[in-house]
Amino acid sequence: MAQFLDRCFYHSGQYNSEDNFSELNCKLKEKEGGRLSNRLFYLSIPPNIFVDVVRCASVKASSTTGWTRVIVEKPFGRDAESSSELTRCLKKYLTEEQIFRIDHYLGKELVENLSVLRFSNLVFEPLWSRDYIRNVQFIFSEDFGTEGRGGYFDNYGIIRDIMQNHLLQILTLFAMETPVSLDAEDIRNEKVKVLRSMRPLQLENVIVGQYKGHSKGGKSYPGYTDDPTVPNHSITPTFAAAAIFINNARWDGVPFLMKAGKALHTKRAEIRVQFRHVPGNLYKRNFGTDLDKATNELVLRVQPDEAIYLKINNKVPGIGMRLDRSDLNLLYKARYPREIPDAYERLLLDAIEGERRLFIRSDELDVAWALFTPLLKELEDTKIAPELYPYGSRGPVGAHYLAAKHNVRWGDITGEDE
Repeated sequence: MAQFLDRCFYHSGQYNSEDNFSELNCKLKEKEGGRLSNRLFYLSIPPNIFVDVVRCASVKASSTTGWTRVIVEKPFGRDAESSSELTRCLKKYLTEEQIFRIDHYLGKELVENLSVLRFSNLVFEPLWSRDYIRNVQFIFSEDFGTEGRGGYFDNYGIIRDIMQNHLLQILTLFAMETPVSLDAEDIRNEKVKVLRSMRPLQLENVIVGQYKGHSKGGKSYPGYTDDPTVPNHSITPTFAAAAIFINNARWDGVPFLMKAGKALHTKRAEIRVQFRHVPGNLYKRNFGTDLDKATNELVLRVQPDEAIYLKINNKVPGIGMRLDRSDLNLLYKARYPREIPDAYERLLLDAIEGERRLFIRSDELDVAWALFTPLLKELEDTKIAPELYPYGSRGPVGAHYLAAKHNVRWGDITGEDE
């Protein structure tokens, strides 16, 4: 660590000043000492100055002997038009191969393991289709609100902040066909095919909500519009749920449900795969009328406490025939006691090594925005008021009606996984 810190330095300058970047270039050359020079610029900055920084870095501070790469943090625009304009401007100074659009959720251990679980285990791949899967749920919840970050959040909302990138990216990895190889372009080609196969998002298949103030246990929790950085009459959603459908042979008719929200009852990110009922189930008498409790469910808990578990039906030991729902559980901290690398560690190392598999390609971004932009425009043009839900609750009731409409029950509300 001491060696690493000895190499670190701070250099101040203006984002849009080519002269300041020339000074940075001189400082870097001094540090490089004539050795092969590779340079990686990480743009964790406001999106309105992305292009200025890229222009100055490209013109005045690019490597002359090795590679130059740029990591761009989301948001990648706020709709299809602004995203395309950002890409066009970046490509004035960089090639696509130099641009690494980072989504840290793709570096999460369980997301990385998703394709391994599916493609290297014979027990799962044959089941990965409409023939055996009833629905798939992608759930993201935070147990805190905007807390002073409302100025940024109010300009984007939960759909842009979480759904259009994190959850949609995980969905494409889940639903894609087997790639030709593990090469970055082969994997990203398959993800684009999934996005292009999606039905346009309908407003009737979307629910939006916003958290309101709530008192619990003698403590008061502020509502979204109580945040001093948020306009008083804001209707920006802090919660959204959507049903998405993929029009291809593998997934035709299977609802993919997304749910994301702030100020909910727990912090959680998970993928839940609910399988179909067993045809002619011999033991249906033992489950009563609620057959949903008898279906198998595969859960990949991305955070916290990374785990993979499969819910199965099992006979309770003893005389008589009593059935129980049990978990086959792989809890990562029990099986792998070593610390799991942070998602950013993995992705930064990938960028240094030129591995693009977990970064977003421009055509992939275009199709993702094309899916969500008409919905976002309709929500904002018609000024649809979000359904209010108390801080610390499970979210708006409308999300349960949306799931029921598609004959689905949210897997995280049964109480079994609390």
